[in-house]
Amino acid sequence: MISNKSTKPLSLKRQQLRPAQSLAASIGLSLILSLGAQVALAKPTDKASNHHSKMHAVSSVEDVVGMRVDDFQLLDHTGTAHRLFYYNDAPAIVIMTQGNGCPIVRNAVPAYRDVRDVYEKKGVKFFLLNSNLQDNQTTIAKEVADFGFDIPVLVDENQLVGESLNVTRTAEVFVINPKSRKVVYHGPVDDRLTYQNQKAQAEFAYLSDALDAVIAGESVKISQVDAPGCIVNFPERDKKEMHASISYKDTIAPILEQRCVECHQVGGIGPWAMTSYDMIKGFSPMIREVIRTDRMPPWHSDPNIGSFLHDRSLSSSEIKTLVHWIEAGSPRGDGYDPLADPRESLPDWPLGVPDLILTVPSFDVPATGVVDYQRPYVLNPLEEGKWLRASTVKVGSRESVHHVLTGYMKDIPKNGKSNEVRWGASVGGYAVGAESMIAREGLGTYIPPGGAIGLQMHYTPFGREVTDTTQIGLYFYDKQPPRMLRNSVIMDFSIEIPPGQANHAETAYLEFPKDAELFYAFPHAHYRGQSSTLAIQYPDGSEEMILSLPKYDFNWQRAYEFKDPIKVPAGAKLIARYRYDNSAQNPANPDPTKKIVWGDQSFEEMLYTAISYRWVDETSADQKTQYEELLRAGRLFGMLDDNIDESIQKEEVRGRAGRRLAGSFDKLDQNDDGALSWQEYAASFKAKPTASTGSE
Repeated sequence: MISNKSTKPLSLKRQQLRPAQSLAASIGLSLILSLGAQVALAKPTDKASNHHSKMHAVSSVEDVVGMRVDDFQLLDHTGTAHRLFYYNDAPAIVIMTQGNGCPIVRNAVPAYRDVRDVYEKKGVKFFLLNSNLQDNQTTIAKEVADFGFDIPVLVDENQLVGESLNVTRTAEVFVINPKSRKVVYHGPVDDRLTYQNQKAQAEFAYLSDALDAVIAGESVKISQVDAPGCIVNFPERDKKEMHASISYKDTIAPILEQRCVECHQVGGIGPWAMTSYDMIKGFSPMIREVIRTDRMPPWHSDPNIGSFLHDRSLSSSEIKTLVHWIEAGSPRGDGYDPLADPRESLPDWPLGVPDLILTVPSFDVPATGVVDYQRPYVLNPLEEGKWLRASTVKVGSRESVHHVLTGYMKDIPKNGKSNEVRWGASVGGYAVGAESMIAREGLGTYIPPGGAIGLQMHYTPFGREVTDTTQIGLYFYDKQPPRMLRNSVIMDFSIEIPPGQANHAETAYLEFPKDAELFYAFPHAHYRGQSSTLAIQYPDGSEEMILSLPKYDFNWQRAYEFKDPIKVPAGAKLIARYRYDNSAQNPANPDPTKKIVWGDQSFEEMLYTAISYRWVDETSADQKTQYEELLRAGRLFGMLDDNIDESIQKEEVRGRAGRRLAGSFDKLDQNDDGALSWQEYAASFKAKPTASTGSE
């Protein structure tokens, strides 16, 4: 027994191996990993306890217990984002290192899972962490499927998290106390596995004992034990001297110039300007933090899904270079300071002088409170139709203007207010980081003469009164382009988010009646928006993910423009899936006690994905307005058909969208089966479109 310790025998169910696992363990553990292996050391925090130490050799593992763990965000093997200290309300966070093909990990995961099953009920959060150079999200997902892991595997592709935790091997367990943000236990799950052999049952439940202590608010008596596992290669770990010689002038400043200075300059939208080495040095800890937590640069698409124009993200090499340079002390080195060079002032119009400038009526934004959406309009001065190729929105008050939406209206509003229901083509929009719209070569949006340009202006008070005067610069083609650009939206105003619920899912789709090409998608939600994806479901039922925002950020919104247009065949569905966090753990949540429904204000919610596309057989000379009518006709159906089974059950008729249909549901349900098929739903339209065939 161990003196001065209340270690109990393993209280979990007996750890028995299936024959195949036993064979893999006996071959893998003894033959593959036994060379040069060291046995485990348990390090009691009570130094008077020495019986356990006599059972083991001296440890070669660097002591990580007591180390503070810096915040980070990683995607798991499914593409879901996890930020470490989102879980700061948990009694403990547990991370076990994982590596594909390692027999010790495969053998240890069942015991880890058993601990998870007991302590997850007490609020403890469990993860696996893969820092292997040779593994990636796809191969890790296959390993998870093959071996039945049901614990998120965080993909540490840049190895920065593994480096900072001083990981050396797989199957190492780290217990983090979120209150102190420190490691309180480091070692194996238990003492069942060694390199040469394995016990039928563990004698010491190290992880369980550590969790019992943390939950009870006590110190962990045996806090560090050498864990057997496969060595993880961290090539940058031994290059700290090289990191200290990374050139600020030749390496760091050019990265910042290319990726960051566009916003972080005098007059830019960044909160501080990168005007010198001294500024970078002063903000370097913050730069490291926002890179590790994936907050900067503001590009939020999953790098494993899709390829986009104007990608603002840092490459893996750039991320590691910046972080390692900062961790080396942000050395100045030799040479002049490129960031200190004088710069020209930012131009009023980044795309050049516009062909036409529309000035939005000025609006006085109060210092505090909630401002209703403003819906002014601007008279369209065009006396003949024009083809729009680009636009830029220049807001008067960057601090107060959250977004701007626009739409052409044939008739001037009699009540003086714009109405999105009557909007046609967009002449551009604005959100922080998305100020300009530039059409691809040969594509244009037709703006008729006369009428008006309707606007939706979202203002957010920021502490002082200000007057905003926004302008929109329009750039036209000299002659008619051959192809016509279209815009639409996948939306769902039937959403209902229960109070206090995290990870709440909502879905909507648009079914395309004719062949189309998709150019970009612009997802939009509010403070409770957690993640967003866009997928194509093809007519044969197969599905392909084309855009994923694992961590939606309300502060940074943009259109994600595909490098190669996405082909959308007739009968295919564009499916927008959103998840919302209405829990108290969401730091942006205005009130987790409220049920949330669709609404304009940021404290309400939206499911809104704007899209830009063209009909394959449409030209600017032969416009297919009937296709647009068919597409719009199915929007309500796609809002309510949450399970995407091409029928609307009564329980799916909910929210504002459901109220439109509820009164006529029984009348439309011609076969009295309690559900509306597309054919029954479409019967209410004069055109009676059939979405699956695209017939008119």
